[in-house]
Amino acid sequence: MSENKDRINWYPGHMAKTKRLLQDQIKRIDLIIELCDARLPYSSRNPELAKMISQKRHLLFMNKSDLADPNMNKRWLQYYRRQGIEAHLTNASMMKGKETVSLIEQATKEIVDKALQKGVRKTVRAMIAGIPNVGKSTMINRLYGRSVTQTGDRPGVTKSNQWVKISPYLELLDTPGLLWPRLDDQLSARRLCYIGSIKDDIVDTGELTINLLEELCVLVPDTISERFHLKDTSLKGAELLEAVCAGRGWLLKGGRFDYDRCCSVVLDEYRAGKLGRITFEAPPQINTEDTESND
Repeated sequence: MSENKDRINWYPGHMAKTKRLLQDQIKRIDLIIELCDARLPYSSRNPELAKMISQKRHLLFMNKSDLADPNMNKRWLQYYRRQGIEAHLTNASMMKGKETVSLIEQATKEIVDKALQKGVRKTVRAMIAGIPNVGKSTMINRLYGRSVTQTGDRPGVTKSNQWVKISPYLELLDTPGLLWPRLDDQLSARRLCYIGSIKDDIVDTGELTINLLEELCVLVPDTISERFHLKDTSLKGAELLEAVCAGRGWLLKGGRFDYDRCCSVVLDEYRAGKLGRITFEAPPQINTEDTESND
């Protein structure tokens, strides 16, 4: 991935507008429902959003958990709950709306009860927030029961705030994905590209695909070897990309390697979960013995 491209373009101008919109709405919100990607449970959480919502009731959903390593899912849940965060695993495209609504009701019961004591039946207003492409609009559509917001497996589909009435006393605010203006950890930036939270057209997809393949060769070497007919998973750089092209027969006239097709397919297959359930981050300061005893 081109470092200059990433640093210059990864925070487009509309992100500043999105941040202002969120700040304006938060004071009117009863509950923040934050989504992160279970494959990157730490790096897919916006630290600026965490500051903005620190004084609000908060639910954290680790979405796309069906694409993440099951054991890591449990470890991250334990980690966040130890931090005092009410965290849950979910797959927004398959989630059960009633169970999620019940969690929202439990989280806002105190403010609803206070309003009832004053003779008021309060309408709960909750904001769905997170970085691009973590499934915010998909979650709202599942809670609503049909498609009411535009979705897509790419960042930037939601362009503005949109209120959706889930029930007579529950309204959800769908918000555009919010990145943060500076990310010094280039490994995290690269991994956010893997999961599609940063647009492919602002990075070098050839270098991105090489980086992804190199990590996968360490994490799931047998899967990569079988999927791409790769004999040597210790290969690096262009040699690795060429071996994958050769293994899958992605060749152009004259026997030239079809790098564009290779990059497109590898990224698509990873994002669709065809390369296995993979989590790129482990929680810090985890007690393995305690975790295993609770599995």
